[in-house]
Amino acid sequence: MKFKIINGRIFDPTQKLNNKKQDLFVKDGQIVKPSPSEVYEYKTTYDVEGMIVMAGAIDIHSHIAGGNVNNARLLSPEIHTKFVENSLNRKKNLPGFNSRWTADGTGYRYIEMGFTTVVEPAILPINSFLAHLELERIPMIDKAGLAILGNDSFLLESLYKKKGQNFINDYVAYTLESTKCIGLKVINAGGSEFFKNGGDVFNLDDVVPSYGVSSREILKTLNIANEELKIKHPLHVHCNNLGIPGNIDTIVETINSAEGRRMHLAHVQFYAYSKKGKKGFSSGSLDLAEAVNSNKNITVDVGQVMFNPTVTISSDILRQFSARKNANPKKWVISEVEDGGGGIVPYHYREKNFVNALQWLIGLEIFLLVKDPSRVFFTTDHPNGAPFTSYPELFRLLMDYEFRLQKIHSINKDSLDFSYLKDLKRTYSMYEIAIMTRASPAEILGLNDRGSLKEGCLADISIYDPKKTIDKMFREASYVFKDGDEVVRNGKVLKHKKTTTQCINTTYDKSVLKEVDKWIKKYYSLELDQFRVDKEFFNVNNFKSH
Repeated sequence: MKFKIINGRIFDPTQKLNNKKQDLFVKDGQIVKPSPSEVYEYKTTYDVEGMIVMAGAIDIHSHIAGGNVNNARLLSPEIHTKFVENSLNRKKNLPGFNSRWTADGTGYRYIEMGFTTVVEPAILPINSFLAHLELERIPMIDKAGLAILGNDSFLLESLYKKKGQNFINDYVAYTLESTKCIGLKVINAGGSEFFKNGGDVFNLDDVVPSYGVSSREILKTLNIANEELKIKHPLHVHCNNLGIPGNIDTIVETINSAEGRRMHLAHVQFYAYSKKGKKGFSSGSLDLAEAVNSNKNITVDVGQVMFNPTVTISSDILRQFSARKNANPKKWVISEVEDGGGGIVPYHYREKNFVNALQWLIGLEIFLLVKDPSRVFFTTDHPNGAPFTSYPELFRLLMDYEFRLQKIHSINKDSLDFSYLKDLKRTYSMYEIAIMTRASPAEILGLNDRGSLKEGCLADISIYDPKKTIDKMFREASYVFKDGDEVVRNGKVLKHKKTTTQCINTTYDKSVLKEVDKWIKKYYSLELDQFRVDKEFFNVNNFKSH
């Protein structure tokens, strides 16, 4: 299929196009540059005069599949009503047209906003097969996953027995290959094992009981493996001591522990807490931003809190167990399974609550204090800080100073005494939004076929009407094209589209399989082959390797 998009205002940082009026040509699902003699062949035309044209948006950290997500659905069905807002406008012939926080609903809501690729950041290897079944079910958007290591007993035992870096590298490569993931995730390294032994606060240099290795050592070893295996995405780190006042020291020390190696720190708003003031809770965003600005090897996503009822989901059992007393409503699930588990704690962020207001302020401060938009990524850690459906309002908060001031005046007044936000007049430009939601996510994930409107890239294209307010504009894209198919018009999904899951190929010394197999037979109820995600089962075309 051939078509052209004309008269649009293009924002594409990969080509340094900033509000540039330029036509786009699409052929067979890709962006092309036809010769002058071929242009006449593109008869189907979309005239988007004055509209904003970008590549499809990419979310690098959003919990959309897996055991913890499904437990959250069961525990808090009332949260699903928040996802119904636009569903009644969908075509009745769409599968799951009225779905909410389900696989179908997730794909529909993302594509309506112009997002075309989303990463599930926490796939437990023993649960990877089931997680991929669910990812496959999500329509409209391409998916990818990050495999969790750092609390698994095989790794800890290997470190205890000093098997060496090369052995760990092979184990990491095997894990990524068998789980069909795109990168590696560490969640409170060693913290789950510490929790099982009755621990509470777990710092970077604390030692995991029975294994004699520190959290720092686990993190460093996995980071070196990630670098030596040349995995494109940096080690994706959920730091120790999430949500604890004073944890700003933990995240700054984690940044220092990278020793210049690439590292991506997730949902950093939850680590930017200082202990100043009578309530022992204040913003540490200045210290965090200074550390990020000074260390070019570090990238972060924010995990912005918004004022909504939501449900927090995490494989950080230690921290979720501690947070259960704050559940609202009063119900929670803590699960401990082989080499992992998770905690599900519903929560309602309220604008008049001192702590919640300060969390909201701190997240926005981080966005505005980190100087380089290519190193700070746009997330709410869905659904932990807020549902991803809050993104349009968050875009407006970053781009519209007057709107931001209006919101500041509506929150808890005491929180403003410990915040810098009211003094930050910076606003994000449309070009910077394109950097942080398109160009940079594609680059950091190694997805060089998207996030760009260059010739040869996928025709994942989002088009917005700037005559609308910023939040409304981003909530309902005027057009969205996925792989060259028009799938959204005027904010409404036109048709159901099956999409692919992205993964990487890794190589490793197969001798590591003997050790893993021996371990599994001794401690698990599964066989080694049952841990592997079989492409043939899913249909090999469902996966795309990078």
